Amino acid sequence: MYLKERNKMPNYPFWLGGVAASMAACFTHPLDLAKVRMQSLGPTVPSPSMLKILRHSISNYGLRSVYTGLSASLMRQMTYSLVRLGSYEEMKRIISENGHPPSTGKLLLAAGVAGGLGGIAGNPADVLLVRMTSDSIRPPEKRYNYRNAITGLISLVKEDGQKGLARGLGTNTTRAVLMNTSQVGSYDFFKTTLLQYPIPLVNYQFHDGFFLHVVASLAAGTCGTTVCSPADVIRTRIMGSSGNASPIEVLVRSLREEGPAFMFKGWTPAWMRLGPNTVLMFVFFEQLKRGWSSLVPS
Repeated sequence: MYLKERNKMPNYPFWLGGVAASMAACFTHPLDLAKVRMQSLGPTVPSPSMLKILRHSISNYGLRSVYTGLSASLMRQMTYSLVRLGSYEEMKRIISENGHPPSTGKLLLAAGVAGGLGGIAGNPADVLLVRMTSDSIRPPEKRYNYRNAITGLISLVKEDGQKGLARGLGTNTTRAVLMNTSQVGSYDFFKTTLLQYPIPLVNYQFHDGFFLHVVASLAAGTCGTTVCSPADVIRTRIMGSSGNASPIEVLVRSLREEGPAFMFKGWTPAWMRLGPNTVLMFVFFEQLKRGWSSLVPS
């Protein structure tokens, strides 16, 4: 009986979230590139603005340069985002009761677990993405020169072995847990809350549709950017380096040299990337789910 009730929740393909995230990444990759480059800069380098980084890249290397590392970004979405979104949707379906959404606490817990799984699955692609997008700001003798994600993955294994695939895994998994909880979990929270209660003062009541998805995903993107910023900066510095510094060592050194503000270095481009990325990802995801439901009625 319980299984029948459980299956009243819509059942979508596991890979659908990965496709939605890949579609979003195609639009927001230049912002991700600027964010990684800002986070990779040390304390001795003045922090440029996101627009300055993109303008410098375009003027010196052409428009295509802002899409450097796109293959790694797509690989990341089809591993990290596919697993975190697919696992979350399946967990949400399993823990639902009588077809009704689970409590906020259960959703956040499911989002955290799914995020951890996604972080593990997507770690190799994350290493490639950081290295490919930050390669141009390295001295020529320290560049990796990966042509694309596939050749980069082969080179990573050849040069660093299996340890290379797991570089920064602890920090990346922590960030993934924080990200999925604060982004995906909070999206469902904001969406449910906005559907239940009218907006104060204006007394506007949201309905399930495009505008609701945009507002809820913007709020989720802001929440995710702020919560994940410290782990994101440390992860970027570990993955971009060729040394073996631990997350604690990176944290202590960065605090000593730059102060606590380093934890939010690149917050603006991170938000400008994650905000639109979250909106596009969830809007695409919602539309893909609707399209799938119309093609394959449950």
